[in-house]
Amino acid sequence: MKATERFLKYVKVHTTSDPTANITPSTSRQFDLANELAEEMRKLGMKNVVVTDHCYVYGTIDASEGYENAPMPGFIAHMDTSPDFSGENVNPQIIENYDGNDLWLKNGNRCLSVDNFPHLSLLKGRTLITTDGTTLLGADNKAGIAEIMTACEIIMREKIPHGKLCIAFTPDEEIGKGTEFFDRDLFTSKFAFTVDGDQEGEINFENFNACEAVFQIHGVNVHPGSAKNIMVNASLVAFEINSMLPCADTPRNTEGYEGFFHLTKMEGTVENAKLEYIVRDHSNEYFEIRKEMLRHIEKVINEKYGTGTVQLSIKDQYANMAALIEPHRHLIETAIAAMQNVGFTPVLVPIRGGTDGARLTYEGLPCPNLCTGGYAFHGPFEHITAESLESCADMIVEIVKIYSEKKTS
Repeated sequence: MKATERFLKYVKVHTTSDPTANITPSTSRQFDLANELAEEMRKLGMKNVVVTDHCYVYGTIDASEGYENAPMPGFIAHMDTSPDFSGENVNPQIIENYDGNDLWLKNGNRCLSVDNFPHLSLLKGRTLITTDGTTLLGADNKAGIAEIMTACEIIMREKIPHGKLCIAFTPDEEIGKGTEFFDRDLFTSKFAFTVDGDQEGEINFENFNACEAVFQIHGVNVHPGSAKNIMVNASLVAFEINSMLPCADTPRNTEGYEGFFHLTKMEGTVENAKLEYIVRDHSNEYFEIRKEMLRHIEKVINEKYGTGTVQLSIKDQYANMAALIEPHRHLIETAIAAMQNVGFTPVLVPIRGGTDGARLTYEGLPCPNLCTGGYAFHGPFEHITAESLESCADMIVEIVKIYSEKKTS
């Protein structure tokens, strides 16, 4: 089965995760894809296939005879799709021989435009896969799943020599919980790759340091007619807090290695208000400065309106894996060689986000991130090409071939 065929099948399974849930998986529907993948893995001939109670899928491919001592790479992708946009009833649209110009999505209300997505002109002549404009597509990360599964099928069908291979598909990556119950006893590789990146050729081993920050604001509510010097309007305090942050340090205004404060949710009355932020920076130093800035705001507001007016909580989410990947430079060198072998131009790109691999790296499993060939994740403009899907599957095969050449006698 081609990677494209697999992808079109997987995206129709609703797997959106839920950031408000306190269980793993956050949505039981992720088991629908997990069980489907496990059955397919067994049919391909993988061993030790299991779906855990927490919706992690594991499987292995035994080493070829004589390659038992070859390096043992692992490959990981996640099953959930982002809760930022609907992932239910995905209806992918296939545009063969795409002309490279603006494309109105099927519902007629949204245009996939070259002005907003200049790379579209480079996709001219390919088979473009888009949404119908009402949902996201799910290339993040079902493209990665399809590419890994197809690579495994190619390796087994063509009897390509290889060391033992470990495969894992995780839940809840999009809500930052993808590795909470990752079982290293079921995934015995010493290094791995997540296949969760963007356009062809991208390799990521630098990612954001990340935390979430929540301001709980407690006001003083009295009759507005007699509120002079008494009322503290919690909602207005919330506005004041946000105004104390650097106005240019937002996702809209930043790129590359630049960090930001991102207000993700706000709610409020006179009595109580709440601000929820995610904070990101590649630099460890600047990341700590950003957190200290938030603490300073809390201090200033409490001095102005009274102790207890504001309570700040900061929770670290993940850290930049760059320093831990450097001692395992073979991962990057192998990825570069594999991409060149399939015609990609490798580009080292800092991730403006995080991956399961970033967390796993800090837990002792070095795990950079590889491209899927997709674009514009998490919304109705998400798209990918059939050619990218097939080439990324071939890229994974090339990685396995390169490591098999490093076997010891």
